[in-house]
Amino acid sequence: MSLAERLRATLASTPESPPVSDIADRETPLTPAAVLIAITDRPEPGVLLTVRHANLRKHAGQIAFPGGRADPEDATITDTALREAYEEIGLAPAEVEVVGTTDRYLTGTGFDITPVIGVVPPDLALVAQEDEVTDIFEVPLAFILATANHAHHTVEWQGRMRSYYEILWGERRIWGVTAGVIVALSKRLTAFA
Repeated sequence: MSLAERLRATLASTPESPPVSDIADRETPLTPAAVLIAITDRPEPGVLLTVRHANLRKHAGQIAFPGGRADPEDATITDTALREAYEEIGLAPAEVEVVGTTDRYLTGTGFDITPVIGVVPPDLALVAQEDEVTDIFEVPLAFILATANHAHHTVEWQGRMRSYYEILWGERRIWGVTAGVIVALSKRLTAFA
C-alpha cells in the first residue's frame, strides 16, 4: 500500500473533529484559507515546513506550512493550498498527490484554515519565494506526530490567558497555529503506522 493510500485509510477511519479554535469571542466573519501539509514519500516520511520572512507584517520569522487566504479564482480550498505552495516554495501542483483535508483551524487573527494533506516526492528542488519565505526544511512525520513532543503552554497576552502548543525540533521552534494544526493532525493519524 502506498503512503498516500495509507494516509487516506487512516483519515477515513477517524472522524473529523469540530474546528479547532483559538478564538475568544469573534463577531466578524472569518477569511477562508488553506495550508498544504506536504508529506514526503520516503521510507521515513517527513513534512515540509517554511520559515516566514522576518520583514512580514504578520507572523514574521515564524515556522509555517505553505499556505494563505483563498482567492476568488480558486475553485476549491484544495486549489488554494496548491496555489499558495507553488507561489511560496515553487512546489508544482502536479507533484502533489492530494490525500484529503483534516480538521479546520479557526484563528484569532481572523482565518478559517483548512489543512490539505498531500504526498510529494522526496528531495524536490524547491525554491523559497524570498519576499515571504527565508527557508524550507523537512521534519520527520513521526517526530511531529509524537504527542511527547507537543508541549502545551499558557501565558497572559493582551490581558487574557492564552494557550498554545510548541514543538521543538533541534533549534527550530514550531508553535502557535502551525503547532495547533500538527496536534490536531496527530489525533487524526494516531493509527498511522
